[in-house]
Amino acid sequence: MKALVVEGGAMRGIFAAGVLDRFIEEDYYEFDFAIGVSAGASNLVGYLSKQHGRSQKVICELATDRAFFNPKRFVKGGNLVDVKWLVAESNKRFPLDDATLFSNLPLIATATNIETGNAEYYQVNKENITAVLEATSALPIAYKATPCFSGGCYTDGGVADSIPVIEAYRQGANEITVILSHPLSYEMPPMRHSWLMDKLLAKQPMIAKAMAQRASRYNQSLEFIRNPPTGVTVRVIAPDDTFNVKRLTMNHNVLMRGYEMGTKEGAQHIASREGRFGLTKENCHFCF
Repeated sequence: MKALVVEGGAMRGIFAAGVLDRFIEEDYYEFDFAIGVSAGASNLVGYLSKQHGRSQKVICELATDRAFFNPKRFVKGGNLVDVKWLVAESNKRFPLDDATLFSNLPLIATATNIETGNAEYYQVNKENITAVLEATSALPIAYKATPCFSGGCYTDGGVADSIPVIEAYRQGANEITVILSHPLSYEMPPMRHSWLMDKLLAKQPMIAKAMAQRASRYNQSLEFIRNPPTGVTVRVIAPDDTFNVKRLTMNHNVLMRGYEMGTKEGAQHIASREGRFGLTKENCHFCF
């Protein structure tokens, strides 16, 4: 079984937007299911609905809008990022092709349960898509609302499982393609000043605990990618070390360079899978 896993990372998701747009151009849908986290889930919605350019526009036009990202509002006690607005405005400005989206391969989104601090995985459907997209991207502290649906309340899926490759394996995948938001050389450092996180998340102690464990979980996923179990193939599409988009980068030119890097890497991945330019499974430099 083949799975596509897409990491989040807020504005860093522009790289995956480029990769997936290239996949759309090539009609490349060689997977049985997809799992996305935060911006990764949003990117996958555009990919599975086959709407080229939608994810790039959501990031470059809407996520840079003051209605979404507003430090002054945050200082006054409001949201730094208004996820609910972004989801609603995306659907208003760039309506989804539901017929294509929900007839394509299954999409699973990751959210973090605030009561347990653990990841939960929801298959996206017509009834829950708005709630799930809000929940998977509901950054702790930066987004004041607590999305609740299906009997639970949630925060950003990246808190508990930023790169759900192990979940893809648990669901039966033995060929996993991962789109990362950092160069593959990246290792997440341990959290500094965890006492501050405990204070800021005093009303959600299990989320504070999950945040403290986030680096360990993230690096565990990287270890799985680099050393998968016997019989499992993991293929990685990641930006190179010149990728300089940060979580809250708002500069359009920087974002577009990240997007173009994604389209290039997406094209190279497809070329490697199809054996173009002499690349085969045996010498594929994306395979681990």
